Amino acid sequence: MADTKTLEREYTIPLRRVWLRSSQYDRTRKAVIAIKQFIARHMKVEDRDQDKVKLDVYLNNEVWFRGRANPPSKIKVKAIKEGDIVKVTFVETPKHVAFLKAKHAKRHQPSQKKEEKKEEKVEKKTEEEKTNEKEKEQSVAEQHSKEFKQDAKAEKHLTKSEKVIHPQRMALKK
Repeated sequence: MADTKTLEREYTIPLRRVWLRSSQYDRTRKAVIAIKQFIARHMKVEDRDQDKVKLDVYLNNEVWFRGRANPPSKIKVKAIKEGDIVKVTFVETPKHVAFLKAKHAKRHQPSQKKEEKKEEKVEKKTEEEKTNEKEKEQSVAEQHSKEFKQDAKAEKHLTKSEKVIHPQRMALKK
């Protein structure tokens, strides 16, 4: 049966010895596997099942930050065991990671605030505002038609040599 207690521990996991044994292109992957194995062993996960060890997204990104060939040589983590699952995060969250978390939290807020903003925008417009908008639309339409007429007049008075001729590709001229 699963424990209902939560167990929390901090570890400094040495990774250099693990990834030095593997090929250069495989080092960071091996480091992530080593973190999971270390946590499974020390947090007494049943059958040392690595699938029950979950790395924080930001921790994983930090390990992979320098690419697949240059993982960190050691890493400080905090492991929290809740039931069968062990969650692994930073001991001290770096500033840039805290900034990213805040940015993601802000971007993925619940849709309630969006609905409130829409309601504020939908407020009833007064008749004066509606008439002003109609007048603006009419004046813009009139201006466009005047410009079109002027362009057409100017086009009539140009000679064929003054008109813009778009160059064609040599293959199309044949």
